[in-house]
Order: sequence, then C-alpha cells, then structure tokens
Amino acid sequence: MTLAQSSASPPQPVRMVDLFAGPGGLDVAAHWLGIPVIGIEWDANACATRLEARLRTEQGDVRNWSPAHFHTASILAGGPPCQTYTVAGTGSGRRALDQVLQFVERMADGDDVSTDLTSLEDDRTGLVLEPLRWALEAHRGGHPYSTIVLEQVPAVLPVWNAVADVLQTIGYNTATGILHAEEFGVPQTRRRAILLAHKHRQVELPRPTHRRYRKGVEQSTGDPSLLPWKSMAETLTDREPFEVISNYGTGGNPKLRGKRQSNEPAATVTGKISRNRLRLTSKTKPEFDRFSLPEAGLLQTFPLEYPWSGKDVAQQIGNAIPPRLAAHVLASALGGELDETLLDEAVGGRWSVTKDSAPLAPCLRRTCDNSPSNKINPEQQKELATIS
Repeated sequence: MTLAQSSASPPQPVRMVDLFAGPGGLDVAAHWLGIPVIGIEWDANACATRLEARLRTEQGDVRNWSPAHFHTASILAGGPPCQTYTVAGTGSGRRALDQVLQFVERMADGDDVSTDLTSLEDDRTGLVLEPLRWALEAHRGGHPYSTIVLEQVPAVLPVWNAVADVLQTIGYNTATGILHAEEFGVPQTRRRAILLAHKHRQVELPRPTHRRYRKGVEQSTGDPSLLPWKSMAETLTDREPFEVISNYGTGGNPKLRGKRQSNEPAATVTGKISRNRLRLTSKTKPEFDRFSLPEAGLLQTFPLEYPWSGKDVAQQIGNAIPPRLAAHVLASALGGELDETLLDEAVGGRWSVTKDSAPLAPCLRRTCDNSPSNKINPEQQKELATIS
C-alpha cells in the first residue's frame, strides 16, 4: 500500500529511503534539507500521521522491500525499533547482543540469516540488522548507497560499531558515537547512538552547537563558543512556570521520581510523556496539569502544528528522533553544517512540504562548497546537486 504525497506536480525522484520511518523525524529533517525522501513504516497510526503530513510512504514490513524497489535513492537512513534495547523496554535485545553481533559477522560473509533471526526472543531485536542487509544488497547489486545514516538508543552502539566495520570492508568511511540531543538545540536530554557512512569522503559526527546540560549548572555557564542549551520554557512559551514530575525511572517510589523545572531541558520524551505531572509553581496550593500532545511534539522539535493523527500519538512522538537533531546528523553525513538561525526558523515554523519548503538546502550546499576541510569530488557534487 502506498500513501503518496499529494501534490499538483509529480514528486521528485526519491534520493533517500528512510527505514522504520515512524511519524517522520528523519523525513522532516530531509525536507528541510531539500532531500526527496520516502519512508517505509508498518504501523498504521504512524502512517496516518505521515499521510496527514504529506510524507511519501510505503506502508508495510521493511523486510518485504529491498534497494531494488528504490533504484534512484543514494541515501539510506533509518532508526530500527528500540523497544527491546531501551532501558525502559523488555531488555531482550540487550540480552541477545552477542548473538546479534554474530549475525553481523555472518552477514558480512554472505550468509542469509533471516531464518535464524526467528530464534530471537523478540523478533523486533533482529530488525536492527535490516539496514546492513540493505547496504550489502545494494553493494553486491552494483549500486551502493553513497551515504548511510542510522540512529538508535545508546545500547545499540556495539551493533553500529560492528556494522561500521563491515561497511569499511566494502569501501565506506564511517563514524559512530553517542550524541546528546541538547547539544544540538533540542530542549531535551536525549542520547542517541549514531552511525554515519559515506562512499566518497571522510565523515565525522556533527559538532555540538549548544552546551551540554548538567544539573545545577547555569544555562549561561560553559564554552562561550557554544550556544546555551534550550529549556522547556523557551519552547512552550504559552505556559507559566512549572515543575515536571516524571512517571518513570524511580524504582516505584513516588518520592524519588525525577523532577525538572521548566527553565531546564525536558528529560527524554517517551511514549509515556502524557503520564508526567506538571506542578504549576505559581499557585499557592498544589495544582497539576499534563503536557498536551502538541507540546510533546514541540519538545521533540517537530514543527508547529505538525498534523499528528491516528491512535497512540504519545508513543509516535516518543519513538521519533527529534527532527532538529536529525537535520544536524544528515547535514554532517553530507559534508555540511547548518546555520542555527535558519534552523531555528525551520523548527519554529509551520509544517509544509511544498516545493519551496527546503529552508536549509542552500545553507547546506554553501557550507559544503566553502569548507576547506571537505573537498567536493565529482561524485559528491552529483549527490549535492540532487538534493535541492
């Protein structure tokens, strides 16, 4: 089933395939950068949001598609399901980590491990290997992706390191590591494991643009060359001061539940964010509220009035990579950096996928072209020419 982007003009050829696309965190960033993207997503709720957001989508299981279905794509991206690897999840992925790493080695040797993956306790654990399958199939088919961008929870970093080793054997330059979302202007302390790979140039993880948040340390304190981290209050400007009382990470003791003030970044936004209580600090008597779903989306840096649809919207929001972080990651993979003023405008603006809705694309190309450390070879010139 294809949920096509409605448009008066034909869509541009796909340049990026987003595996496990969810409600569109990576896709929003791709649109800001002017990259024609299609996402593969099986969840009907996330697909409902994508349809309303006019994001090009194939609805179904990633395992039923391959690079041959998207022959014009030069960028492979994705964030596989994290539920079995995250601390808040089942933990079966973390327990199976050694087994997953063995599957990586076998895939590098050309083995088809699809049947053996069914032996895992939770079949979602093996989905983390799908991007490697796609990369290897594209390489062996003679049409490798020029750029690969993968993200997941920190526990998956050993898998990304192993995948990077395999990609290096087939000619990719790679970089892996953990990024802190607040260091890129996201009003939230969220960590993500990132893998970047490129066929034609050296790659490195994006450099922080904002300071790292540390409890009790003033926003104005730190490296003067970096911008201050962003608070919830700066994002949710219509709210009076509040204190967030978290619903998790407490061992069951309500008195020990995590607390953040509105002048601090949010804790990691998860699918349970609607359970967090907000104590309105200006009231003489305790008065409590909750984050609305649009507010949760703003804390994830989705644009204003992003058209959340379907059921379980809180889970959709919590599962997504913050588009602002995704924009920095994609730009770095392509050899550029982003103008923070333009990025602020994109994040703070209303959502659009019209022909003129790529506010960061000129910035990306200009930075690439002017950077002495990133010489542009013919292959990269060809790639950059296709993303506007």
